[in-house]
Amino acid sequence: MRITVTVDGTSYTDDVEPRTLLVHYLREQVGKTGTVIGCDTSNCGACTVHLNGQSVKSCSVLAVQADAADITTIEGLAKDGQLHPVQQAFHDNHALQCGYCTPGMIMQSIDLLTENPDPSEEAVRHGLEGNLCRCTGYQNIVRAVQDAAGKVRAAQTPAEQPAGSQS
Repeated sequence: MRITVTVDGTSYTDDVEPRTLLVHYLREQVGKTGTVIGCDTSNCGACTVHLNGQSVKSCSVLAVQADAADITTIEGLAKDGQLHPVQQAFHDNHALQCGYCTPGMIMQSIDLLTENPDPSEEAVRHGLEGNLCRCTGYQNIVRAVQDAAGKVRAAQTPAEQPAGSQS
């Protein structure tokens, strides 16, 4: 089957087997190896990408299901040499150890902050439930997400800030 997708702002048209998982398509045909394969069973979340603005585990989506979609991978977040605020917060807060879960954690965190721009520690932990880290114990990850939320809010003009948020 032939699909056309936009990945990190670039359009791709490729022939794919109907059974090809999106994670394999992104890594093997598009070359986006920052999207990692952790489990192939959707348990770990390491392969999380944004599909039309929503985080999905790319090991649970067929490439043909993504036809005509806009996909953002971890490689598509940095702009003009500047890390995305969540990427920067993960760096600043040492929210990684081996780094294997980091791409999926960052992608899921961005989705979480889109839905809840001022999450409590409990809300962050709940929002990241489907993403597993076997190294850090999550404390630095939670701290990074909350740090990123604060930086994003601080950078917004008052009109852009969600109702009830505090900078």
